[in-house]
Amino acid sequence: MINRIRDIRKEMGMTLADLAAACTPPTTPQTVGRLETGMRNLSLKWMERIGAALGVEPEVLVRSEDVGHPQVIASLGQAGPEALGKTRDAILATDLGSEGTLVVLTVDYPHGEYRPGDQLWLRQIDPEDAGRAVNRDVLIPRPGGRFAFGRLIDRQGSLVGILPPGHGEKQQVVDSPAWIGVAEMLVRRL
Repeated sequence: MINRIRDIRKEMGMTLADLAAACTPPTTPQTVGRLETGMRNLSLKWMERIGAALGVEPEVLVRSEDVGHPQVIASLGQAGPEALGKTRDAILATDLGSEGTLVVLTVDYPHGEYRPGDQLWLRQIDPEDAGRAVNRDVLIPRPGGRFAFGRLIDRQGSLVGILPPGHGEKQQVVDSPAWIGVAEMLVRRL
C-alpha cells in the first residue's frame, strides 16, 4: 500500500508542523514525516488520527500499488503549462472534505451553465450552516420526494431561498429542509 499523506497535506497547504499540531492528541512533525515516508508503520489508529486532522476519511490516505492512479504532472500558469518537479497523486476535491455525505445530481437537460451529461457532486450540510453556502449552487429536498436546485441566495430562520439556474425563473423558498447539498465538484466529459 502507498500512503498519500504528503500529497493530501500539500494539496491542503499544510506543513508537517501544521498537520502534527492538528492531530488529537498533537504529535511531532518528525513523526508525521516518518509516517509519510513509510519509516514508521501507518496503523489504523494513525490513519484515523491523520485522517481526522486532514478532514478526510482514513481510507483516502492509502491506495493500492497494483492499480495505477492519476498523477498531477503539470500545472497551467500564466506562461502556459509547466512540468512539475515531481509528479504526485491527483486527489479528488471530494476526498478533501469529509464533513457530510456526498450525493450526485445528473444533468439531463441544459440549465444555466450545466450541460446534459454533467454530474454535479454535492456535499450534504446541516441547514443551520447555510450561511457558508450563500451564492453557491445547492440541491435541497422538498416534501413529496421532490427537490429544489439553484443558487442559495438567502436563509431566514427555517426558510431557505434559492434562485433556479434558468432564465426568468422565480425564487423558490423551502421551509425547514432536512439537509442542503452544496455543489463541490462538476464532472463533465469532454
